[in-house]
Amino acid sequence: MYAVIQTGGKQYRVSQGDLITIEKLDGAAGDRVEIASVLMIGEGNQVTVGQPQLGQARVVGTIVRQERGPKIVIYKHKRRKGYQKRQGHRQWQTLLRVSEIVTGAASDQP
Repeated sequence: MYAVIQTGGKQYRVSQGDLITIEKLDGAAGDRVEIASVLMIGEGNQVTVGQPQLGQARVVGTIVRQERGPKIVIYKHKRRKGYQKRQGHRQWQTLLRVSEIVTGAASDQP
């Protein structure tokens, strides 16, 4: 089973047990996180697509660690003016392990 989720303005295809790097979420390492913005769920040939999201579906995961991504260099200059500016940036990211995909169907409820 897999799901397509949306977080941080991006979309990710995830399965149970996947380790994904996403935009920073609030929480510390070991915290449980639920992502309710599920756009699609698929299993084999059966695919369920939301309009735009699936109502009761959610993806549950655990934060592995909070880290910073690779350095991005921003360089600006204006020719023949002597203007140069160099700046670096490292975005905060969350490493998330997907533990469960809940479809919200009646068969999923205990």
